[in-house]
Amino acid sequence: MSSQEVITIENDFTLIRFQNDSNESYHVERHINQGLIQFHFGMKGKAKFIFNQGSYALDLNEEKSYLFYNPQKELPLNLELAPNSWVISVIVSIQKFHSLFSTESDYIPFLSEENNDKKYYKEDNISPSMAIVLSQMFHYNLNPSIKNLYYKGKGYELLSLYFNRNEDPNAEQCPFLIDEDNVLKIKKAKEIIIANMSEPPSLQELADEIGLNLKKLKMGFKQIYGDTVYGFLFDYKMDYARKLLDSGSYNVNEVGLKIGYSTGSHFITAFKKKFATTPKKYLMNLAIK
Repeated sequence: MSSQEVITIENDFTLIRFQNDSNESYHVERHINQGLIQFHFGMKGKAKFIFNQGSYALDLNEEKSYLFYNPQKELPLNLELAPNSWVISVIVSIQKFHSLFSTESDYIPFLSEENNDKKYYKEDNISPSMAIVLSQMFHYNLNPSIKNLYYKGKGYELLSLYFNRNEDPNAEQCPFLIDEDNVLKIKKAKEIIIANMSEPPSLQELADEIGLNLKKLKMGFKQIYGDTVYGFLFDYKMDYARKLLDSGSYNVNEVGLKIGYSTGSHFITAFKKKFATTPKKYLMNLAIK
């Protein structure tokens, strides 16, 4: 399954989530007006930016970011996502950016007067605190009515963290995430529960399998994915169930069994809790569309 979700936060401030969970490359092209600043964040896997009809390319690796800005010409987005890769992009106008960072223009190189008309490309690492915000943006699970407001706040937070290059590695906010080994273990925990979503392990079994104590598993998972282990798994299962229903290949009971519900009534209750409608009504609505 490959997809892109465009979230217009304001007229000159857009966020795009690219998700390729398939086993094939996913190619995306988007027109982007001149004078816009592009931030691209590699969350998972690998992606490639293609320029000048394929004559030049830049690889975007996991936990890396790019900033592109060229006031002289348009920079269309030509992106190729490798299998199982996720990218978040933030597109913002130079005017909006100046209004946000006017007092810091001396600190941010491409905003300085001597660079005003120059193109600017920069690769950087994604800091631990940025990784948390990016993950929260990807795993949004709040009420749809506040989605735009939520992303606006997270978008501003992400940009401020991007330029906070004096981040204190001992900051109280996320001391756990500084240890790269712990982060890899938490990511492994996520992979384990997804692979075993119909019969997930207990939290203690999961902690033992990845080699962390229970407290660190709970704390680390919440920091990286913005939810508890089972809260994350519930949302993942419901989204997966919705995709199975969308495919038209399975009935309601079959979908429920695939994601671990032994009775149809339990699956219906869970689905309604997530989407405020029953699977049957959801399918009927699909048929109408």
